Amino acid sequence: MEEFVTSLNGILWSTPVIYTLLGVGLLFSILTRFLQVRHIKDMIMLMFQGKSSEAGVSSFQALSIALSGRVGTGNIAGVATAIAFGGPGAVFWMWAIAFIGAASAFVESTLAQIYKVKQNGQYRGGPAFYIEKGIGWKWFAVLFAAAAIVAMAILMPGVQSNSIAVGMKNAFGVQPAITGSAIVILLGFIIFGGVKRIANAAMLIVPFMALGYILLSLVIIILNITELPDVISLIFRSAFGLDSAFGGIIGMAISWGVKRGIYSNEAGQGTGAHPAAAAEVSHPAKQGLVQAFSVYIDTLFVCSATAFMILFTGMYNTKAEDGSFIVQNLAGIKEGPAFTQFAIESVIPGFGAGFVAIALFFFAFTTIMAYYYIAETNIAYLSRKGNKLAMLVLKLVIMGAAFYGAVKESELAWALGDAGLGIMVWLNVIAILILAKPALITLKDYERQKRQGLDPVFDPKALGIKNADYWENDHKHADERIS
Repeated sequence: MEEFVTSLNGILWSTPVIYTLLGVGLLFSILTRFLQVRHIKDMIMLMFQGKSSEAGVSSFQALSIALSGRVGTGNIAGVATAIAFGGPGAVFWMWAIAFIGAASAFVESTLAQIYKVKQNGQYRGGPAFYIEKGIGWKWFAVLFAAAAIVAMAILMPGVQSNSIAVGMKNAFGVQPAITGSAIVILLGFIIFGGVKRIANAAMLIVPFMALGYILLSLVIIILNITELPDVISLIFRSAFGLDSAFGGIIGMAISWGVKRGIYSNEAGQGTGAHPAAAAEVSHPAKQGLVQAFSVYIDTLFVCSATAFMILFTGMYNTKAEDGSFIVQNLAGIKEGPAFTQFAIESVIPGFGAGFVAIALFFFAFTTIMAYYYIAETNIAYLSRKGNKLAMLVLKLVIMGAAFYGAVKESELAWALGDAGLGIMVWLNVIAILILAKPALITLKDYERQKRQGLDPVFDPKALGIKNADYWENDHKHADERIS
């Protein structure tokens, strides 16, 4: 099984594939005239505007659900793994894919808003919806929905729960089976409460967990501030093969930086588009900009916090492609959360293991919540009217996958997660490349109305965008629904 999954990942994440993903993000950055720079102010302001309704959630709640999915074990274990196999230079490539990936996140989230539907009293949307309504390829939409359900409900929850279990065992000696049982109970309580409970839980947990983690990293940076020039220099030199120690693994730096960057920030994967569609907004570009900023929060803030804690303290190992060590500061320690734990322990003795275990719990648990919401949305797409039995089976499957992931080996968990991610990425990237035009037209319309001093309102007919049924038929009553 592990050999098959590894060979599949060798195809999904081959070198040409990695460069293609970078190219797609760069293409969208150019086509949008680098909106990720031009509209930073709007991104921040829009996060706190808008209200929830009976059918949808607020922009901030949608952002929180998206961040639940983006901010997960990849921000702690994933960053450490990237440094272990790609060296410090992998951090730069994580930044690069986040910067250009913000444009991809805008495109997919804007498309999710354009082609969203109101189904059983709730907004639903995402790649399956915009593939069918925007391109007209129902078979491709069904393929994405099926892939998303398998990835989100079966393949990827194990990565998150496994990291929680490993962290809890290392810090507190809690057996994985006990941790897995606790995850299942808490997860069941939230997901059986529906999207509103998921949104409320995410809104309460995500901002505080991210802020606390970033503040701790700032403490460590301040206590080691004299190392700042050397660490920044090391990251950039290693990223371009200019460092004598890491120069031979520039390809690994790019590969691991991009792979773990996408795993963490999910830009282009299509996952962030699902909660984006649930937001109650007057114009699709508004939520597209909010979701673009979530990529920054995930990678430039949270992933960087992990990277700096590890690199400032020197608590890491890096392997060459032949398996030998380029750097071995932690003899006998496997790559993963332990790097971060040792980094914190070196500055605040007795605190690192417990803090990382708790951070991992919140980061990874909220990601599993987001996975459920994404899988549920794709079940809703396939069943249309909402099959209650299918939804129940989904809940039981994702809880079972979370428990299984907590008690199995981490290597297989990560391999399965990479495979699930790779399949979704490629199906979605094809779709958003084909559907770039409606997203770009929508951005221009938003910018035009802003220049006129208006609060942008979306009219797809005036823009020549077809099959945006919600906006054509239902949105005129939106003001009556907003509470």
